[in-house]
Amino acid sequence: MSKRILVTGGSGFLGSHLCDRMIEAGHQVLCLDNFFTGRRENVEHLIGHKRFELLRHDVTDPIKLEVDQIYNLACPASPIHYQYNPIKTMKTSVMGAINMLGLAKRTNASILQASTSEVYGDPEVHPQQELYWGHVNPIGIRSCYDEGKRAAETLFFDYHRQNGVNIRVMRIFNTYGPRMDPADGRVVSNFIVQALKGDDITLYGDGLQTRSFCYCDDLIEGMIRLMEGGEIGPINIGNPNEFTVKALAETVIELTGSSSKLIHLPLPSDDPKQRQPDISLAKKHLDWEPTVQLREGLAKTIEYFSSL
Repeated sequence: MSKRILVTGGSGFLGSHLCDRMIEAGHQVLCLDNFFTGRRENVEHLIGHKRFELLRHDVTDPIKLEVDQIYNLACPASPIHYQYNPIKTMKTSVMGAINMLGLAKRTNASILQASTSEVYGDPEVHPQQELYWGHVNPIGIRSCYDEGKRAAETLFFDYHRQNGVNIRVMRIFNTYGPRMDPADGRVVSNFIVQALKGDDITLYGDGLQTRSFCYCDDLIEGMIRLMEGGEIGPINIGNPNEFTVKALAETVIELTGSSSKLIHLPLPSDDPKQRQPDISLAKKHLDWEPTVQLREGLAKTIEYFSSL
């Protein structure tokens, strides 16, 4: 049955892929974005479709709509973007959650929060399970994002307990793929752009800190399964295969055929040393695990960046 679906942050990297999937599934999609980090060209191909509507709006302002489901993805997600205006980042997470939860309460819509592995901070538990409460600096330069997302999770669970709102909370681990912003400062986009230009590839610290990289199509599949299933969460969605940042850089150089050299810069403040999801709950409750492995996903991402 066709549903009316609101995607906040819908013209962003992940939001635009979600809009594609929802249109393909026959739903009506309302894509809401203030275009702070989202890009119109990510959804350009959907404009004019009879079941797609693009609305310029900021989630920190209330809005009245009639919807069946809400995917709340609105928030700058890369350090460069969320540190640019940290107060705005915190407002987007907290006031955005309040406004969207209020809308879900009024319309009796299901609502999914795109939370983040950053709620675990610089983890002292490895890999990270959903029961782990995290190791987060509340006053650091990354805190606007980490604590904003933690506060949003609190709001979701309080709206669920107090008002019976039908919530879902997913914790997204590093995700990459086509439509990433070349200037977002994330490790995958940084390395690909530097390699394609033949510039030196910048590693922070010794490059031995680890990340787990999930391809966008796998992530969106997990997101949809969580929304459609009976689980509330929080549930980790990410690829549990762990790579050093240095190994990622070397793979990008190989796949692009670049002559780039690796150089080292100081490690930024509060940068996590390890990041790997335990996806046992996703496997058990959503029958989900990633299918696209790093080399295949990187090849598709490099092809996209090459076309820009």
